[in-house]
Amino acid sequence: MTAIETQVQYNSSYLMISSEDYMVPEEDWDRDLLLDPAWEKQQRKTFTAWCNSHLRKAGTQIENIEEDFRNGLKLMLLLEVISGERLPKPDKGKMRFHKIANVNKALDFISSKGVKLVSIGAEEIVDGNVKMTLGMIWTIILRFAIQDISIEETSAKEGLLLWCQRKTAPYRNVNVQNFHISWKDGLALCALIHRHRPDLIDYSKLRKDDPVGNLNTAFEVAEKFLDIPKMLDAEDIVNTPKPDEKAIMTYVSCFYHAFAGAEQAETAANRICKVLAVNQENERLMEEYEKLASELLEWIRRTIPWLENRVAEQTMQAMQQKLEDFRDYRRVHKPPKVQEKCQLEINFNTLQTKLRLSNRPAFMPSEGKMVSDIANAWKGLEQVEKGYEEWLLTEIRRLERLDHLAEKFKQKCSLHEAWTTGKQELLSLKDYESASLIEIRALMRKHEAFESDLAAHQDRVEQIAAIAQELNELDYHDAATINARCQGICDQWDNLGTLTQKRRDSLERVEKLCETIDQLYLEFAKRAAPFNNWMDGAMEDLKDMFIVHMFSQTPPLHLLSLITRVAIMGIQNEILKIAQTYGIKVLGENPYTVITPQDIINKWEAVKQLGPMRDQILQEEVARQQANERLRRQFAAQANIIGPWIQTKMEEISHVSIDIAGSLEEQMNNLKQYEQNIINYKSNIDKLEGDHQLSQEGLIFDNKHTNYTMEHVRVGWEQLLTTIARTINEVENQILTRDAKGISQEQLNEFRASFNHFDRKRNGMMDPDDFRACLISMGYDLGEVEFARIMTLVDPNNTGVVTFQAFIDFMTRETAETDTAEQVMASFKILASDKTYITVEELKRELPPEQAEYCISRMTRYVGSDAPPGALDYTSFSSALYGESDL
Repeated sequence: MTAIETQVQYNSSYLMISSEDYMVPEEDWDRDLLLDPAWEKQQRKTFTAWCNSHLRKAGTQIENIEEDFRNGLKLMLLLEVISGERLPKPDKGKMRFHKIANVNKALDFISSKGVKLVSIGAEEIVDGNVKMTLGMIWTIILRFAIQDISIEETSAKEGLLLWCQRKTAPYRNVNVQNFHISWKDGLALCALIHRHRPDLIDYSKLRKDDPVGNLNTAFEVAEKFLDIPKMLDAEDIVNTPKPDEKAIMTYVSCFYHAFAGAEQAETAANRICKVLAVNQENERLMEEYEKLASELLEWIRRTIPWLENRVAEQTMQAMQQKLEDFRDYRRVHKPPKVQEKCQLEINFNTLQTKLRLSNRPAFMPSEGKMVSDIANAWKGLEQVEKGYEEWLLTEIRRLERLDHLAEKFKQKCSLHEAWTTGKQELLSLKDYESASLIEIRALMRKHEAFESDLAAHQDRVEQIAAIAQELNELDYHDAATINARCQGICDQWDNLGTLTQKRRDSLERVEKLCETIDQLYLEFAKRAAPFNNWMDGAMEDLKDMFIVHMFSQTPPLHLLSLITRVAIMGIQNEILKIAQTYGIKVLGENPYTVITPQDIINKWEAVKQLGPMRDQILQEEVARQQANERLRRQFAAQANIIGPWIQTKMEEISHVSIDIAGSLEEQMNNLKQYEQNIINYKSNIDKLEGDHQLSQEGLIFDNKHTNYTMEHVRVGWEQLLTTIARTINEVENQILTRDAKGISQEQLNEFRASFNHFDRKRNGMMDPDDFRACLISMGYDLGEVEFARIMTLVDPNNTGVVTFQAFIDFMTRETAETDTAEQVMASFKILASDKTYITVEELKRELPPEQAEYCISRMTRYVGSDAPPGALDYTSFSSALYGESDL
């Protein structure tokens, strides 16, 4: 400490001491002049009490201030107590020179502390000079009790006076302007006590007109509760026009030292509370992130197996219910999870920003709960979701095809079974054994007609087998029934072929016996059978079901020819004409076929009636396809507006995020307006969802009028919501960084302009080469090692790009003014009274209950022989708060 000189007034005489920080030079004084008696009395009492307040720590005291310091022993002891240092060993003799030597050792010690003593010699002290003794004690008081007082760059007397003024400013009838008359009524002393210990004095009951009572109250309370001895007499202060300034300063300095420690502890406790509050909030945010991440991942884990379940239902109704359940998942269950995922990313970014601003290490989530892990899980969910929807639509088409094939199978089987009814019995007859030649020939021709009919039905049997095979390949739920029926028809068909061949062989054996045959009947039979089969086929075609998905696929109506019918009926008419011409008796039925002219007429009439019915069905299908076309055009009209709108908003948001034309608050307002416009646009998305649902219910699976599908719109909409939320969060973090680091708007604009200049792709990110060029343009001299170090700061995950937020963090990192582990450690040291450990009682006394319990639960036990049981290690705890190793 540099020695400096200060003159201190002592009545009309003076002392020269070194410390210009706390006194102003005053006029010289005469060694031979006497002190004012009233002042001398006050100084004697005050200085004696002050000395005893320290000497009692050594187990002694003084009675007469000028006598008890003459041998220098108690003077040296006093200096050792108040300085905490050891003085040279005193001389034990009782001779005058021994006393002078001891006093000189005390005066030399005072001088070694930077105080230059003038006009004070050991001889005056040994001789019991009251004025010199009091001056020496005042010098000691100034050096060790008042000099170190410092309030806002003022020290000593001015600092003590400023401290008193601030502490008593709120109190009525108190106006401290000096250290004499401002204290006469006692209210200033009572105000000091009440300000720090309101439980000791009821200030509202004090009266300005009772100075003696006020002073005695202050003296008694200070002595009893604050360990400040009574150094003054109330009557002396009240009855003295101007109380002694040095006595008042000495007494008031005791209050400063009594309360300054408490204020220091309070400041330290406030710092610790602030640090712990930040740490507790960060831990709460970490726990909230872990909880949200676990819940979202659990939901994804439970949802994926449901979407991966590809067990098909057996009926169209059941599959339609599955599709409806999937729509509920897309409309009801998934949107809140999309919002949760977005909020989770926002919370993670905000937490990392707060940790960075508070000088804490970055938050590292539990294994498998990183934002990238959640994004990968979400990507997997969407891939499974897309596959599930495609599978549902494929299954619905398959079931629709199956239902159509099953109905067609049943229809063909019914026609075939109706045709084969009685055929086995007919082929098993032995009527040719007793038939005439004519009848034999007739039976032969009849059998040939049957064979023609049998050959014509071969195609239908093959169709039935093909349909059954396709139903099996498409995994039809009732395939067993289909297979049984098909097998029965095939077995019956084989049996019919065997019986037909046997009957032919029998008829051919007797055919040689039959020579005449009615050619006309035979011709009729030959023509009637194919025509009859053709009419069966025509009726089957007219009744056949069809399925189309486009208007162009609607089957056309077919015109039916009359030629065959006219020819067959012409043969019958010719038979009747010949019989009538030649008087031949016409048998009741044609011996060669079971088909009669009336059968031809009846089936023909049935075919003509089926024509209009078929036409009506086709017209209804045309109307349905026209309605589907209207739905396609309606969906396409909206999708062709919504799709470009989403893309435009994405580009506008991107431009706003890199725009430097306004402040961050203006960017935030613009983004909030964009967010509100996007939210208001949700009704258009919902309307498009409704049209999409109508299209799926109408089994409309493609749309040539637009390239946008509902899946494209959904993905674009979710990306738009995520982008606006993420952009708002980035601007909020920039505002938070700007306010925390003290960055001006002009600096932010300069950083943005530099970033935008080197952001060549205009995507809000720079690659390492562009980032290096940007730093060089801003004056950085970069080597490979230094640039590698900077890249680890701005790109800790090695993504290969530098975002604007990381760029801002790097540009402001070196100017951060945050609490450090050393500052927190120093605060704990104050609370622990300079010990290397702290006790549970001290934490509970100095900190609020919540912060105290937080520290107690996390501090480790102090290891050391000098600590009591249960002592805690605040050093390692302070380092752990900032992610550092123990200092």
